[in-house]
Amino acid sequence: MMELLSRMKIVVVFSLLVTLQQSWFCSTQECPTTQDVLKSLQQMEKMLALHQSSYQQGLRSFRKKISTLVKARRSATCPKPDLPSHGTRLGRVFDVGHEVHFLCKPGYELMGPRTRVCLESLRWSGQQPMCRRLNSLASFSPAVSSLSTPPTSSSSSSSSSSSSRAVLSASSSNSSTASPPLPQLALSTTSSSPTSSIRPSHCTHFLGSTRCTCDVGFTISGRDNNICTDIDECHLFPLSQPGRLCFHQCVNTAGSFHCLCPHGYEMDRDGRSCSDINECQTREDDCTLDQVCINTFGGFQCVTVACPPVKNATYIRTSQMRCERNPCMLGDNGCTQSPNSISFHFLAVVSNMSAPRVLFRVSAARVLGDTLRFGMAGGRGRGHFSVQRSGRQTGTLLLVAPIQGPATLETEVEMSELERHTLLGRYLTKVTLFVSPYEF
Repeated sequence: MMELLSRMKIVVVFSLLVTLQQSWFCSTQECPTTQDVLKSLQQMEKMLALHQSSYQQGLRSFRKKISTLVKARRSATCPKPDLPSHGTRLGRVFDVGHEVHFLCKPGYELMGPRTRVCLESLRWSGQQPMCRRLNSLASFSPAVSSLSTPPTSSSSSSSSSSSSRAVLSASSSNSSTASPPLPQLALSTTSSSPTSSIRPSHCTHFLGSTRCTCDVGFTISGRDNNICTDIDECHLFPLSQPGRLCFHQCVNTAGSFHCLCPHGYEMDRDGRSCSDINECQTREDDCTLDQVCINTFGGFQCVTVACPPVKNATYIRTSQMRCERNPCMLGDNGCTQSPNSISFHFLAVVSNMSAPRVLFRVSAARVLGDTLRFGMAGGRGRGHFSVQRSGRQTGTLLLVAPIQGPATLETEVEMSELERHTLLGRYLTKVTLFVSPYEF
């Protein structure tokens, strides 16, 4: 535009010079007056302004069309691809040149292309994949790897009634297929052994550039873009760090990994977490009829509840977890100083549980005296426990230091009732802690 204006100005100046030259050599009757010259210049200036306005309007229209074309180009997307049954899709951008990836749930393998690309024709490359249950006899085209779900972190859930100890695979890996070359977009794929730790890359040639990708679980080699090497997911996400892949044990495989659970646990649906199996509920214990089965994290304990021998007093078992003292003879101070009752409680906890933490509460149903005291009477593991009053009639057993499992600790919580400093009764609670060797 500036070039056009400059040319028009040159024409005006040239015309002005010609007019002045003519007026220099002409006679008074034949030459135009100064007023005529100025009028001519004004007309030419108006014509120049009209040309400038027309040019600017055309430029604005051209820019508007370019912007519309760019927006239309950006808004050109492929239709949302369907999800395979028992599977999911990775990728939320469906623009031309973008990819989406497909994966299957644990227990299924992907049949069909692992990756589909949005083409210039606003259609997806390849065929719609599907998920097939493992060990199925159905026959399809070569399968692709099923990507494992993102790592998650969760605590152990309540005990399950299932006794299965199955080890689930977080993902399975196979080779992939793609559609034939299309105009302006050429896709090249190579099949390889699913157990190999080195595979060829998948390169896409688009608009003069090349982009190479790898199957799930593989990465581009540092020396050659055409080669993909196995990723050791277990090494990248160790068990001791946040975001770990597996709660217990990670086994690396070519392009994938497996999670294992210890004996006494079963794999959760996410393929990574482990849940305790309640052997007492599933009848997997070997406890006798006179024993009590106590479920622990990763196992169980068979305990025998019997009234302990106490000097100067005799006890009788009044319930599965409680012993009551027989009445004392009048004037038998040794007997009256013995506990009125002895209760038994068994708790299962995980290893290295955070502290301080409330473990158990002891409460008096009614108070006959004027004073109620709580304290520790004995047991192993005094350095890990403490007793505090948490209410007028309630005392609390606290864990004050973490315990490294496996371990079994015992402590005794005593509640004493007094009237004017005279002992009215003692009530003893024996608490046994079964600490798991695992932190889940």
